[in-house]
Amino acid sequence: MFPIQRILVANRGEIACRVFRSAHEMGIGTASIYAEDDCQSPHVGAAEVSAQVADYLDIGDVIRAAKETKSDAVHPGYGFLSENPGFARACADAGITFIGPTAEAMEALGDKSIARETAKKFGIPVAEGFGPFSSVADIEKAAKELGAPLMLKAAAGGGGKGMKKLLSLDNLRSEIETSQRETRASFGDDRLIVERYIHPARHIEVQVMADGQTAIALGERECSLQRRHQKIIEESPSTAIDSAMREKLFDAAKKITEGVGYSNAGTVEFLVGPDGGYYFLEVNTRLQVEHPVTELCTGLDIVRMQIEIAGGLPMMSQDKVIRRGHSIEARLNAEDPYRGFLPSAGPILLKSFVDGIRVDTGLGGFVGTKYDSLIAKVISHGETREEAIEKLTFALRESAILGISTNQTFLLQLLESDFFKNGETYTSTIDSLEIGQRPVPPELEIAAAAAFRGPIRNPAEVWSSLGAWRMK
Repeated sequence: MFPIQRILVANRGEIACRVFRSAHEMGIGTASIYAEDDCQSPHVGAAEVSAQVADYLDIGDVIRAAKETKSDAVHPGYGFLSENPGFARACADAGITFIGPTAEAMEALGDKSIARETAKKFGIPVAEGFGPFSSVADIEKAAKELGAPLMLKAAAGGGGKGMKKLLSLDNLRSEIETSQRETRASFGDDRLIVERYIHPARHIEVQVMADGQTAIALGERECSLQRRHQKIIEESPSTAIDSAMREKLFDAAKKITEGVGYSNAGTVEFLVGPDGGYYFLEVNTRLQVEHPVTELCTGLDIVRMQIEIAGGLPMMSQDKVIRRGHSIEARLNAEDPYRGFLPSAGPILLKSFVDGIRVDTGLGGFVGTKYDSLIAKVISHGETREEAIEKLTFALRESAILGISTNQTFLLQLLESDFFKNGETYTSTIDSLEIGQRPVPPELEIAAAAAFRGPIRNPAEVWSSLGAWRMK
């Protein structure tokens, strides 16, 4: 009998629903948790049992919920406690299987400064840099010694929190203090690394799976299209590298994870510079938001693999990994790109996604601003990159989310741009892009005019009479 009988997902929304799907297919029981203000979220009912917690970040309360729901394993998802070694250790102390790396592996790779030293030990190139430092004076001194352009990066965590790109040393002390405030608020740790800014750069990451001794590479993902260091569109394979570079990145990713005895899913991130050189960036010791593009290119279920490794089953060998075709993921966020990416909130009046394409979502009847703005991931796969672009463009045009602002139109602008079609995307592309004004399709103008003719008891009535709004 498989040793894991019920998995509690210590998360919410889309990723909780995603993990439940694999668990259900494996015949494993499921449990969800929810904060008081999140009790109506779809992930709650997607599990067999559920328990309320004070906060998704409350380790003690999550452990209590796991025991209350008779869960013998915990999957952390991404965000929240997913890269917290204290949580992994608390699960182990409670006799609960943590579906992820050990606390020791997290500590070896989750801290950027330690990970940099580990990479250097294994001969993996890293960008020139100093730190970590907590003292503003030490950070300032290091920045002046390195010189612009440079990056200020949080040592204790990722997700772009506290990260600052400095093209000059003007207002240096102010930038350092702002970065430290953000870092302290996000991670309770204000240590910063001062690192050379690689420009123009491609952000490429390698998905690895490991069993504590051996690591395998499932493929790379191109993640260069970002805004404020948050990824928006990801794809696999990358257009920026050839087979020789791909093997170098795979070897480096496997070397660093095997070197610390890593187990379960992880992602090793790199920057590829204009000189063709590559530089180690960081390791994400968890499942990534963009894991579906690797799944579609390999036919593998990465969450299932996580569960099987945590349950003691043998991992597949590298020669069994077969990649085919091209996959692209677009993150549909509750935000307004035409107003500085301001978050959007409110009731969902209509949600409609096209059939025949993968959509990972946990969208319910209301979107608030307390949690991440991601409401859905739309993922295409084709035999060629052109086919994948065509399928994803069609799917986004045929999708409708009404009641809040989303980045749907902006995603279409990106997919239809010459720079994306030509595969010329860099980490700085969106930051330097003139987004312009919001395009207004004729269908929207007609619907707005109809709404102004008189009161409508059902706000969605005008939309249903015209059919779901299609982005043409």
